[in-house]
Amino acid sequence: MKQTAGQKFRTAMEQESPLQIVGTINAYCALMAKDAGFRAIYLSGAGVANASFGLPDLGMTTMSDVTEDIRRITAVVDLPLLVDADTGWGHAFCIARTVESFCAAGAAGLHIEDQEAAKRCGHRPNKSIVETPEMVDRIRAAVDGRADPSFVIMARTDALASEGVDAAIERCLAYIDAGADAIFAEALTDADQYRKFTSALPVPVLANMTEFGKTPVMTTNQFADVGIDMVLYPLSAFRAMNAAAENVFRSIRENGGQQQVIDSMQTRDRLYEVLNYHQFEQKLDQILGN
Repeated sequence: MKQTAGQKFRTAMEQESPLQIVGTINAYCALMAKDAGFRAIYLSGAGVANASFGLPDLGMTTMSDVTEDIRRITAVVDLPLLVDADTGWGHAFCIARTVESFCAAGAAGLHIEDQEAAKRCGHRPNKSIVETPEMVDRIRAAVDGRADPSFVIMARTDALASEGVDAAIERCLAYIDAGADAIFAEALTDADQYRKFTSALPVPVLANMTEFGKTPVMTTNQFADVGIDMVLYPLSAFRAMNAAAENVFRSIRENGGQQQVIDSMQTRDRLYEVLNYHQFEQKLDQILGN
């Protein structure tokens, strides 16, 4: 029997520990991630806002915006896709609808956070979080909204910054009681904090290995030592792509052409290889009788 997307994600966690989950900003990035050997991929809410809409990650995109990018990614790769659902986009029925929409679009799971609706990036100051009962209601609504029981409901907590480790862990225990399958511990600042989370919680814990934030760069071996089950790299490739694009744009503008940067570009042959271009072309020739 064919596995559902949620089952694929759970299988990936069994096959690789910690499971590396790499951010794919669009469908083509998802193809490259698969080619590189990753077992699971991720769609970042910040990535959707930044790349698809040119907006900062301040809760200005919608469930429908994210769902469209889910469809594009899952149409071309069969890797399980974890998706950022921000705060769920509304009350209980809206959150349930988010789960239904993401699942129907091919996602394997989502994470929903305990920030207020006017959210901020998890590594920025002045985050405001809701009371525990409100987040518990969000989790319950998400669980109620999934038709596939294997679809992963992950609870993200941003409580460390304002409430400390122990209070954040207490929140997570309540989220797990409400049905959360896993915990996303956001913006932790050292390995000991991760160890406290993994020691106290009976479900898998995800570490967000985002760059230039509160969390120091750690390896998968270091995360394994503190009991982390999943390591997320939400925008690593996107940041590198942006830096490369800036360099190319400036060089073309300053030098009157791309001569200085052409060696840094992905070749046409490599692009075609990733896209299986020649297979499509051969199929077209068969259809047209060429």
